[in-house]
Amino acid sequence: MPLITMKCDEKIPERGKHTYIFDPNDPTIPACNTNTLPGDMTERGCPFAGARGVVGGPIADVIHMVHAPVGCAWYTWGSRRNLSDLYTWALPGKLANVAFNRRYCVCTDMREEDVVFGGMKKLKQACLEALRLFPEAKGVYIYTTCTTGLIGDDIGAVAKQIRKETGKYVFYAEAPGCSGISQSKGHHVLNHQFYKQIRQLRKERPELCMKEEEKTPYDIALIGEYNMDWDIKTILPLFEKIGVRVVAVFTGNARIEDLIKLPDVKLSVVHCQRSATYIAELIQEGYEVPHVGVSLFGIEQTSKALRDVAKFFGLEDKAEKVIEEETARVKKAIEFYRSKLEGKKVAIYVGAPRVWHWIKVMRELGMEVVACACTFAHEDDYEKINKNLKDIKAEGVLVIDNPNEFEIEEMLEEYKPDVFLTGLKEKYVARKMGVATVNSHSYEKGPYAGYIGFVNFARDIYQGVCAPVWDLVEF
Repeated sequence: MPLITMKCDEKIPERGKHTYIFDPNDPTIPACNTNTLPGDMTERGCPFAGARGVVGGPIADVIHMVHAPVGCAWYTWGSRRNLSDLYTWALPGKLANVAFNRRYCVCTDMREEDVVFGGMKKLKQACLEALRLFPEAKGVYIYTTCTTGLIGDDIGAVAKQIRKETGKYVFYAEAPGCSGISQSKGHHVLNHQFYKQIRQLRKERPELCMKEEEKTPYDIALIGEYNMDWDIKTILPLFEKIGVRVVAVFTGNARIEDLIKLPDVKLSVVHCQRSATYIAELIQEGYEVPHVGVSLFGIEQTSKALRDVAKFFGLEDKAEKVIEEETARVKKAIEFYRSKLEGKKVAIYVGAPRVWHWIKVMRELGMEVVACACTFAHEDDYEKINKNLKDIKAEGVLVIDNPNEFEIEEMLEEYKPDVFLTGLKEKYVARKMGVATVNSHSYEKGPYAGYIGFVNFARDIYQGVCAPVWDLVEF
C-alpha cells in the first residue's frame, strides 16, 4: 500500500497511516475520521463549528443563540460568507422581512457563576430578550458548546418553554465541541436533530406542511447548499430552466417555514455529500423521498447534475437544451483562462467533498493536480477522491488526511504547486512561500457554482497564478 510518512512526522510516525501517494492500480483509503494524535497540531474545527457555522447558521430568519461564553459566539460571527437577503427565492417578490444571517452575534455570555449553578434560566432570558428586540424573527435556533454541554443544561426543555410562551419556532442543536473529533460530528448531529424536530412539528401542526394543491410533480429540495457568496443565484435558475421547482434549500438563504416542507418534495438533490446526506437519507426513510448526489462545480459536473435530475422527472430534452445554451455562453471565457492556466500545478485543501468536487474542474482548465488534503473527510470521500483522480489519469498525487501546518509547508515545498486552493488560515503560509492562493472554501469573488460560477472561479485562479507580484518578490 502506498502509505507514506512525511519528513515532518518522524516524531509522530502514526501520521503515516493518514498520508498516501495515489496509485490508480492500488487505491488507498487512509486512516480518517479518527481522534487527532497527541502532538499533532490539527487544523480541524469542532462539532459546534459544524452545527452552527456550517449547517444551521445560513438559516436567515431565526435568531441563532449560542449558549456559551462569548468567545464561542465570536468565532461564528462573519467567519463564513453564506449570505442571505430580504427576499425569499422560493416565492419571487415576497418580502421575508428579515435576514439575520451574519448580521448579528447573539450569545448567552455564560460566566463562572452560571456554570456552577446552571445556565438554563439565563438561556431562557436571553432568548426572550432577543425575541423582544427582534419581533420580526420567526424564532430561535439554540446551540450548545463545550461549556454548556458539560454542565448538562437541558436546552430541549428551555426550547419547549420558549415555544409555549412566544408561539415562535424554537429549534436546537446539541453538538458541543467536545462531543466529537471534528466539525463533521456537528453536521451529523444537527441533521438528525433537525429532522427529528421538524417531524414532530409536522405532526403537531399539519398546516405547516405543503397542501396538495400547492405541490407540483416537479418539486425538489436542494440539500447541502449553503449559498457561499451567492452560489444559489447561479444554481437555482438552472433547475428552473429544466422545469423543476426548488421548494427549499437546506440551508443557504433558507427560511425556517420552507425547511419544514423538506419532506413534501419529489426528490432531494444533495450537493454537499459530507454535511447533509444524513438528512436526505432520513427523509427518504421516513417519507419515501429519494435523493441523488450531485456536484455543481465546473461544466462537466454541472451538466451531469442537470441530466441526473432531469432524468428522474423525464425532462431530458429540456436539460440538454439548457446545457447547450449555458456551455456556449461560457465557452469563450473558459477557453481564454485555459490557455493561460494549462500545465499549471494545483494543490487542493478544503474540508472534504470540495476536494473531489474540484479535481475534475482542474482538468477542465488543463491544470495538473499534485496534492490533495481534507480536514474532516470520511472513507467515502477518499473513495471519491481516488475515483476522480483515476478519471483524470492522475498519478503520484499526495493525499493527506487532517493535515497540520508542518505537513502543509512540506507539501508546498516538495510539490511546488502554482496555486493552492484552500481556506482562510492557510493562505498566509502559502503566500509567504511564493505560492498563489484562492479561497475555495468561502471564495474570493464568487459565486463559483454552476456555469457562470465556473468562469468566476477560473478568473480568480488566473488572477492569482498570473499576478505580476510573484516575479517581483524573492522568497
